[in-house]
Amino acid sequence: MIQLSKLSLHRGTQFLLEQADLTIYPGWKVGIIGANGVGKSSLFKLLLGELQPDAGDCYLPPHLTIAHMAQEVTAINRTVLEYVLDGDKALRRIQHALEQAEANGANEQLGELHAELDAIEGYSASARGQQLLAGLGFSATDMQKEVKALSGGWRIRLNLAQALMCRSDILLLDEPTNHLDLDATMWLEQWLKNYPGTLLLISHDRDFLDQVVTHITHMHQQQLIMYKGQYSAFERAKAERLSQQQAQYEKQQQRIAEIEQFVRRFKAKASKAKQAQSRVKELERMEQISAAHVDSPFSFHFYSSDKVSNPLLSMREANCGYAGSPILKDISLTLVPGSRIGLLGPNGAGKSTLIKTLVGDLAQLSGERYSGEHLRVGYFAQHQLEALDLEASPLLHIMRLSPKATDQEVRNYLGSFGFFGEDALEPVKRFSGGEKARVALALIAWQKPNLLLLDEPTNHLDLEVRHALTVAMQEFEGAVILVSHDRHLLRNTVDQFLLVANGNVEEFKGDLDDYQKWLTEQRRSEQQNTNETEERENRSLSATERKAQKREAAELRKKLSPIKAQISKLEKQLETLQEKLLSTEEQLGDSSLYDASNKDKLKEILATQTQLKQQIDTTELTWMEQLENLETLELALAAD
Repeated sequence: MIQLSKLSLHRGTQFLLEQADLTIYPGWKVGIIGANGVGKSSLFKLLLGELQPDAGDCYLPPHLTIAHMAQEVTAINRTVLEYVLDGDKALRRIQHALEQAEANGANEQLGELHAELDAIEGYSASARGQQLLAGLGFSATDMQKEVKALSGGWRIRLNLAQALMCRSDILLLDEPTNHLDLDATMWLEQWLKNYPGTLLLISHDRDFLDQVVTHITHMHQQQLIMYKGQYSAFERAKAERLSQQQAQYEKQQQRIAEIEQFVRRFKAKASKAKQAQSRVKELERMEQISAAHVDSPFSFHFYSSDKVSNPLLSMREANCGYAGSPILKDISLTLVPGSRIGLLGPNGAGKSTLIKTLVGDLAQLSGERYSGEHLRVGYFAQHQLEALDLEASPLLHIMRLSPKATDQEVRNYLGSFGFFGEDALEPVKRFSGGEKARVALALIAWQKPNLLLLDEPTNHLDLEVRHALTVAMQEFEGAVILVSHDRHLLRNTVDQFLLVANGNVEEFKGDLDDYQKWLTEQRRSEQQNTNETEERENRSLSATERKAQKREAAELRKKLSPIKAQISKLEKQLETLQEKLLSTEEQLGDSSLYDASNKDKLKEILATQTQLKQQIDTTELTWMEQLENLETLELALAAD
């Protein structure tokens, strides 16, 4: 049992908890929710012993094993699989003791240690680690890579896998679905349902919370308020309480009217598609819970541009990919105003590639492309947060887009995204990931696009911002293409799914439940193919097969040299581009550049900065692909 009694916790001058009580019984799965900054992560640090209470008591039973997601990766020279196995401390302790016993010839001790290893299923530890990694989207090749070769998002997945590998009594997970795609999120959901210990989960994904937790703890006004049931039950309870407050009544009615309008829009299609019917049910549930968000500080809109083309954008018999190597083939797609499309598909199948091609960040390799005369694209992806000018404020970002806008007009606008008062003047470098995401969304909405291309827009966003984003997308009159692991957002904003898989893009006629079944079948098929391949490899080869194998190895060796040359060339290009970007950003550090007389020069330098960043992104993607191709060939040669 975890018990907090009359507990107070302060961070500097900020009061996070004041005389708070909380009791969590063994086996409970508890979602920890609350606005950003209320102290959810600090609560975890308290339970881990990294923070001490300022008053009151924090009791955890002794000798329990607590697992949590580390925030940093330190063992960068270890392989991905070995790093995950490090999460099982008992396994590593026994393995180390075995090595020492073998070195000392302690035969009696060896027998005891092997019995211990068998008791904790240590002989199958590697297979369990591989299953965890596969579920979170790592390929067999990825598992043999060194950790230092992974990007930041994949390192976060790796820390999650290490935490799951630990045979723990209590599991603390802080935003585990950030940087996961939909497939990995669904897999994690099933894993956590079967977790036998006590789970404390910080998450802003309402569907994920609904599927996993048994209780909700709301951190609000320095208190910890426990609710029995999933997140939807909490929302209904909160809605009932808020609906009694007359001062909020009019705003509540306005929200309900907006949602009813969206429900009516989809009901016209309900008889034609199963997914439309499921969307109507979801939206009807939203009517009940809408009052839970009437006190939200976020209420923004995506206003479409005044002039709209029809079609906005179309592709015919198009191939998409990198450096002449197509990932998606023979795509035909037409986007018209009102299109609402969600992209489904396994990790790495090409969803982001398709969006980058549509936005123009990647050149279409072949086929026809038509862009409407009045096409205006609003594009959101995680790398755009890094492209923000860290020294500039949200207000300055907007003023650069519209120099004639008044200061008050921009301040009012930014207020709808939660940037009030001095927050609108703070440099972006001081912002959290969620605040940077809100800045990026504000920049998109300000430019009045008629086509929204959104690649995982909810990462780092809390529940209230996600709700505001959902409502804004429901009202949007233009076209939408959305990639997201947030199923609530998908259900409530799109009315058509496209499946991106096996190099193809085609309509998926089911809903998200059907997609989960499709995923299960795919994994079962892949496992069967793996087993058949292993059976073929284990049987002895004939002389003809050995000759064929040698020929294949020779062909693989021929491919190594040009790939290595390409990698070397790309590395030099990256070095040159990064030097140019550094020089450009040094110019932006000159305060005189922001004088009105230097407006054209500033615009030119900012354009150069954007162009260089896009070139670096594209070159890095190609470089990483070539590295992966090289590793694949080297592994294939090693296997031969």
